[in-house]
Amino acid sequence: MEVFYRTHNYLIEHISENLVRRALMDEIDWNDRLIGIKGTRGVGKTTFLLQYAKERFGTDRSCLYVNLNNFYFQGRGIADFAGEFQKRGGKVLLIDQVFKQPDWSSELRKCYDRYPSLKIIFTGSSVMRLKDENPELNGIVKSYNLRGFSFREFLNLQTGNHFPAYTLEQILNNHEQIVRTVLSRVRPLDFFQDYLHHGFYPFFLEKRNFSENLLKTMNMMIEVDVLLIKQIELKYLSKIKKLLYLLAVDGPVAPNVSQLAIDIQTSRATVMNYIKYLADARLINMVYSKGDCFPKKPAKIMMHNTNLMYSIYPVKVEMQDVLETFFLNTLWKDHKVNKGEKGTSFLVDGERAFRICTDGYRVKHNPNITYALHRAEVGHGNQIPLWLFGFLY
Repeated sequence: MEVFYRTHNYLIEHISENLVRRALMDEIDWNDRLIGIKGTRGVGKTTFLLQYAKERFGTDRSCLYVNLNNFYFQGRGIADFAGEFQKRGGKVLLIDQVFKQPDWSSELRKCYDRYPSLKIIFTGSSVMRLKDENPELNGIVKSYNLRGFSFREFLNLQTGNHFPAYTLEQILNNHEQIVRTVLSRVRPLDFFQDYLHHGFYPFFLEKRNFSENLLKTMNMMIEVDVLLIKQIELKYLSKIKKLLYLLAVDGPVAPNVSQLAIDIQTSRATVMNYIKYLADARLINMVYSKGDCFPKKPAKIMMHNTNLMYSIYPVKVEMQDVLETFFLNTLWKDHKVNKGEKGTSFLVDGERAFRICTDGYRVKHNPNITYALHRAEVGHGNQIPLWLFGFLY
């Protein structure tokens, strides 16, 4: 146990003081006894746990961080470890990569039943279905999603500002006033292309080649998060990877499931299942027409965020696709986004039409459409700078 305390203290003492404080930190009800934080690989779940520990407990031994990558847990269950931790005065146990233990959900249930005074906060992959696939956790776990950096968080990190997030209604109704406040301190367009290229994943801060690091992370998402959690045999790995590549190369269009099935030598049903797994892993987004949903074929498939586009197939990056991917990704957190009707890009929450406009597009001033303008620093009326939608979280 002392080894885990020493590791915890080392990590807390060496966490950077300059990290952006994620908005999710204030959205979680920390009074709950069992809290699950899901997120795609690379978005900063480990750092998030350590920031929480440092902010609330410092090096107080009542809080302990452990990573189930440690081989110690191959021979010992979470519940037994939690019991020993509580006997030593432990109150909050932070468990990273909980899915690395095969029976993790039943172990967490034991902890919940045996140790009513112990709080457990754990991280897991976005592929996990905490309640649907783990009925023993129904009614006791509160689940949250940690996303990659928003443009707002990226801008704050790069400039030292502390701009707040805004709701969609605030942006639609007060965008001119909000923009004036932002422009009084910084020129957002000076940072926007950098964000599109490498700003979504926090590891751009590391002194390594970002694209190579992201490609490595994408492979880990498929090899570990998809295959391990979904219990898919290793021999099918190459098919899933090829499918992702083909979807990226095709661009944001409706998938030709029959052709994809031929290309990766599997059935149409399996292709659709693989597409769903890639969406769960936050590698792609499935965009449906209003009223449709899985298991129907999506109206189009888009990469989950713009950074992926520049890494997986950089020779074919169309700016219109990049801008629409940015908009979709930032709206996805709190809104339902469907494929737009003719002349529009998206339908948001079933009623509001948006057109994403590249530089030079001649706006036709349709009052029923909101225009998100790429290189506009300011807007007016129903024409809004695209970058401002990056302030939604």
